[in-house]
Amino acid sequence: MSSLANAIELPVRQEFKERDSLEPDMVLALATADDLASGMDAVVGRIRRDSGAARAEWWAEDDHGALELVAVDGIARGGCQSLPLGPAGVFVLHGGRLDRQVELALISLTPIIRRRAAEERLARTTIELARRNEALEDFAALVAHELKTPLQAALVADDPSRPVEEALNLVDGLLEAAQNERDEREFTPVAECLDHAVADLRAEVEITVDLATTLPLPPGPLHVILRNLLSNAVAAGARHVHVAATPASRSWRLLVDDDGVGLAEPGRYTTGNGLGLSLSRRIADRFGGALELAPRPSGGTRATLEFAEELG
Repeated sequence: MSSLANAIELPVRQEFKERDSLEPDMVLALATADDLASGMDAVVGRIRRDSGAARAEWWAEDDHGALELVAVDGIARGGCQSLPLGPAGVFVLHGGRLDRQVELALISLTPIIRRRAAEERLARTTIELARRNEALEDFAALVAHELKTPLQAALVADDPSRPVEEALNLVDGLLEAAQNERDEREFTPVAECLDHAVADLRAEVEITVDLATTLPLPPGPLHVILRNLLSNAVAAGARHVHVAATPASRSWRLLVDDDGVGLAEPGRYTTGNGLGLSLSRRIADRFGGALELAPRPSGGTRATLEFAEELG
């Protein structure tokens, strides 16, 4: 009988086979996953099962550099052991032990994690820039609409200084509304902004007020919103407008009631879809508010501008 025939084949333990495939399996999971989070879920689950641990966690840096829990498998019990992975985050194992082979496999994944995280961050940034660019184009169109009236008035006026000043004030208000950063709310009395908006109207309309509170937005944006709401009321044939700023439970509210033709009359009211109202809604949203129009039971229209209390 040959020596080959006398050879005894020893079985390979399944545990060794699984450990040998650990690193390539994790690399494949991360490289082919739809996103980094789902790939990390697969890696965390595999390591917890192979190590017999109670729980495995993967903490990664968010866009601001703070650690957040991205992937987890199991229930925490027993002691824990952590493995820092540099920019890739931290791997934590509860109720088990990170042996050298698992550590090396995790360390080998770091370049893949960094690459996929950078790709996803770039994709998010690209989407956000596209969204902001689209919003900026919309905002520019709305601003052009708002400036058309005072600039046309300046072209035909004997003394163009007043409509030009009105246009410049409007630009200041819109620029203030377009600022990206808002560290804390600025509260503005309604009365002064309302006086400026009424002066812009140059129309015969009776305006009564009940201004019991301030509103959480700067003067420029508030002036633009009030100007548009009053202009819409005048365009709807209103002879009387009541403006009320009232505190409500956990919110601030501005009500503008008019006795015009109301929302149902075609061609007389913008029905909430005109460019001026679109701009006003955009400004309100920028400062955490919402602007809605509704018919009044007695006739006319009610515009409600509401800002919810910010929960800290």
